[in-house]
Amino acid sequence: MPPTADVGPVAPDAGHLEPIAPGVWVWIGTDGNGRPGPNVGVIVEADGITLVDTTPAPSAARALNDELKRFGVPVRRVVYTSSHVESVGGSAVFWMAARYGRAQTNALLEQPVPVEGYRRLMPGYAHDYDESFATRPVSHVVDAAAWLTPLVCAVPVAGQQQENLVVLVPSAGTMFTGAFATFGTTPNAWDGQPEQWADTLGELREQANVIVPGIGPVGDGMALMVMQAYLYAVCDAEGDARRIPDGPWDDWSERSLDAVNVERAVAVASGSTDVPVAMLQRLGLTP
Repeated sequence: MPPTADVGPVAPDAGHLEPIAPGVWVWIGTDGNGRPGPNVGVIVEADGITLVDTTPAPSAARALNDELKRFGVPVRRVVYTSSHVESVGGSAVFWMAARYGRAQTNALLEQPVPVEGYRRLMPGYAHDYDESFATRPVSHVVDAAAWLTPLVCAVPVAGQQQENLVVLVPSAGTMFTGAFATFGTTPNAWDGQPEQWADTLGELREQANVIVPGIGPVGDGMALMVMQAYLYAVCDAEGDARRIPDGPWDDWSERSLDAVNVERAVAVASGSTDVPVAMLQRLGLTP
């Protein structure tokens, strides 16, 4: 039997575990180059572990998997909050787990893997995206709020993509947003609906006291409100990133994504689903 994906190189600086509440942890991830990268929710119960997302790459997922061995139970469930590589890139490492996601996520994961794009999006893990790279498909489609365990509730939302999931752990007062929120770095709405995304962030604010974003430090409902205000500013900018006013986002990283976001907002308002030219340029697909 050939080696499974949990066997292989381990990223040396992929992240670290931080406790949130008894049995509830977050893997604070990096981008492979020492900067903040995709986080992973970790909920430990007697029967096994539930992960919220899987890191962006197998070498990072193996680093996480090594740390999870301290709990002495297997990874039983994985929740995909989106189909993006930041959420699913390490999924093959957890090959024995059930995989929960939306129908859109399932459909997109059946498409050919855009490894060249992944190398540009996540250069710190570019070595992971070779001819053998693959993700694991959704095994259980979630189209309504569902308790996956006595502690873990998966909730469908929309905005970052047409279909997303967030995960609530009410007993810990915690929400894992996965791809649906970033703190301290600019969100990327290239295939989302910025206004709907902003509206939904407002609805989520009261759902938990502790908010664990897909990228960035653990925060609270106010951090969601700041992100909401930014997305509304994107929608009001009428396609011109220079019209985004000063605000708490002035100190965020990746502000070059402003151009992607304002272009997408204009496209969505006109009924288009085209990928922004600014995003295609980031991927090296157009001059």
